[in-house]
Amino acid sequence: MSVLLSSQGVSKSYSHRPLFTDLSFDLRVGEKIGLVGPNGAGKSTLLKILAGIEVPDAGQRSMRRGAKVGYLPQDDVFPVGLTVEQAVIAGLENENLEHYERETAAAIALTQVGFVDMDAPADKLSGGWRKRLALARELAREPDFLLMDEPTNHLDLPGVIWLESLLKTAEFGYLVATHDRAFLKAIAPTILEINRIFPGGYFRADGGFAAFDDNKTAYLEAQMRMRDSVANQVRRETDWLGRKAAARTQKAQSRIDAAYDRREELAELNYRTAGARSAGIDFASSGRQTRKLLTATGITKSLGGKMLFNGIDLQLTPGMKLGLLGANGSGKSTLLKILSGELAPDLGTVVRADALKLEVFEQGRASLDQKKSLRNSLSPNGETVQYRDQSIHVASWARRFLFEAEQLDLELSALSGGEQARVRIAQLMLRSADLLLLDEPTNDLDIPSLEVLEESLNDFPGALVLVSHDRELLNRICTEVIGLDGKGHAAPFGNVSQWLAAHKAAIADEAKAEAKAKNAHKNQPKGKKLSFKEQKELEGIEATVLAAEAVVAAEHKNVEAAATLGTAKSKESARILAAAEKTVETLYARWQELEAKRDAS
Repeated sequence: MSVLLSSQGVSKSYSHRPLFTDLSFDLRVGEKIGLVGPNGAGKSTLLKILAGIEVPDAGQRSMRRGAKVGYLPQDDVFPVGLTVEQAVIAGLENENLEHYERETAAAIALTQVGFVDMDAPADKLSGGWRKRLALARELAREPDFLLMDEPTNHLDLPGVIWLESLLKTAEFGYLVATHDRAFLKAIAPTILEINRIFPGGYFRADGGFAAFDDNKTAYLEAQMRMRDSVANQVRRETDWLGRKAAARTQKAQSRIDAAYDRREELAELNYRTAGARSAGIDFASSGRQTRKLLTATGITKSLGGKMLFNGIDLQLTPGMKLGLLGANGSGKSTLLKILSGELAPDLGTVVRADALKLEVFEQGRASLDQKKSLRNSLSPNGETVQYRDQSIHVASWARRFLFEAEQLDLELSALSGGEQARVRIAQLMLRSADLLLLDEPTNDLDIPSLEVLEESLNDFPGALVLVSHDRELLNRICTEVIGLDGKGHAAPFGNVSQWLAAHKAAIADEAKAEAKAKNAHKNQPKGKKLSFKEQKELEGIEATVLAAEAVVAAEHKNVEAAATLGTAKSKESARILAAAEKTVETLYARWQELEAKRDAS
């Protein structure tokens, strides 16, 4: 496969730290690659550089002449006032196409991603449909290679499955940045990780995510062994160099130079291996033994006239890990808010154990103050935090969540989404809990942090209710799952796959019912055929209409001429014109009536 796009010695820094240095790799025609890396490694920035949107500090991005590269950003922005069709056509502005060709390309792409109403306003779409529209805008350009930054953001689980299917059959190549492990396993035969722990700043492996994970583990273990070996050599050389000068003169200068080179090599290995740390996520339980932490009976809720769920019964006990599943808008977040007490149900009751310690991770991390510093967000009451009866300095607490000391005075707004997620988790960990309500806690977290979060939630002895589109996490954590259909029904399922199968079957049943209704309409008794007289009338009505319109045109001229001859003449001409126009209207109505009767027969 020929090289289509390449990064050659690319480096980029922002404020306090470099993102990546001297990155060099090729992307070839038709390759399908997953891009991973720790939060803050610069994945989004790298994609923008490869798309030609940002300029690197050093190095260059090269693209094969005539190649067409698309870019799907994390956030989907469309001009206000455009329909979905107009939004896609606007994305073709720089393409060398006739207007009708742009309309055709837009219609094909919108149909491909599932749109039915081409006139829907783009700025009124839900997050999931905005993502589909952004993808349609790129597909309409027929890219040779597509760069995608977290394309599963805002998509519900059925939407993610749909995107998997689309990408697996795509003719174009792609590089997709995502932390969704199940998604990576489905769509990426090759994985590329950018990370300072690797020489050259990246590690690439074929064979899918599982093979990548095994190869990466083996590589890091070998690198750690090398670091230990070099550290031992440096200790020996340091001991030798520490002897008196006379002893050193007996050694060749090359040996002395090699000793200093070893020190530099050890410093580089220490720098790289330090980057392999994982966040220290560990939720504290109150240790409460109460059997019933929360009991919900007959919970019913409607929003905006739409019934979300009806008559839900729940009992949460220590050790219970409940997953909530459903398409966007089915009421998952609303149910969490009812359980937490933020919202009241329309019907039913929620009984919480006395002095229940309940903690909430809200979707979008809305409780974070973006103007606060990292230091103040982690430790609002001084320079230390209290964690499990231990006093920990804020710098050490920050380091546990992979933050460096120089980041402490940064505003949260300067941190990546994944870094902000770690801040919110750090805040929750300072408070012991009986019950955790977690609404999309995995959004933006890198894979190592996801794995540590998964382990901590598995070990958490209290109860938790989890909303997430991360199938790996749900399958490994949840002891029970409940599916919401957004139409008032809720039902228990054994696992995520079982719910997905049921959801797919329900969608298929709805499609069949719609098709049946349409066929029933088509098969309704047809109208009577045109009579011989009506058929003759229809055949001659066009000529009659043209003649009547000629009369109207002539009377218009008469009205204009009469205007100069006085009021009486002018009124008479106006009356004749009105009568002629009425005749034309009547003829047109009759024409439409006859044609409709003919078409129905």
